This record gives sequence, C-alpha cells and structure tokens, in this order.
Amino acid sequence: MIGDLLKRLAGDYTPEPLPADQARLALAALMVRIGRTDGDYTAAERSRIDRVLAETYRLSPEAATALRRDGETAEADAPDTVRFTRVIKDAVPYEHRTEIVEALWRVAAADGINADEHGLMRLVANLLGVSDQDSGLARQRALRSLGES
Repeated sequence: MIGDLLKRLAGDYTPEPLPADQARLALAALMVRIGRTDGDYTAAERSRIDRVLAETYRLSPEAATALRRDGETAEADAPDTVRFTRVIKDAVPYEHRTEIVEALWRVAAADGINADEHGLMRLVANLLGVSDQDSGLARQRALRSLGES
C-alpha cells in the first residue's frame, strides 16, 4: 500500500484496469439514473436502455434486460453519481466516453428531455471528463439518430 502511494507520487503508478463488467454495470446504472431523474421511469425509458445496452455491448435482448435490472439495483443502492462516472472514466478512453454521453442522451430523450435530465447530463458529461462542446455534439448525434432535433 505504501509502495503504491510512493509510485503515485513519483508518477510511476498505473492502476489495474477495471473489468469490463464493472464499466457495463456503471453505464447501465447511469442510464437508469437518467431515466429516473424526472420521477417517472417509464416503459419507454426501460426499453430504450435495453436497446442501447444491446447495441453498445452486442448483447441479446435478454442479456441487455438483465444488465438493465442489475443497473436498477446498483442505481438504487448508490448515494451519488460519482461512483459510476469514476468507473467509466477510469476504464474508457476519451473518444469512447463521448459515445457513452451520446448513448446517455438517447436514454434521456426517450420521453423528452426535461430540465432535470438536462442538468444531470451536464453533470455526468463533466464527471466523465467530456467537454461541453463534445457533449453538445453527442446530444445532436443522439437526437438525429432518433429522428428528433
């Protein structure tokens, strides 16, 4: 432990990569948190989360639903959003984090983006280290892919 601290201070520390399943669970939980933000976690949002998870991770519909359900449990047990964004930020390179922000915008748009969802998306993008400009571009791509403007 002290050796790790000294390595960090010297700049020689490389953290162990996180298992892919932790990043997947963190993304699923973030999607659920976005869906629940307005207090109305709709079937349309759950369906959108399942589709986005299936597309993102090439999962079967059943596996995507199971991942979403695990995300629902993780989201309900987590006191803050930071724990999810930290896992993703540590495990995913920047260019792929912009894709994650785009996926989150797709979930937010499932039942229309309200002010609370917009605010949470700005926070999440910031915590993921994604710039406002890149987040805005991700939102435009997400809405365009859904046929919205």
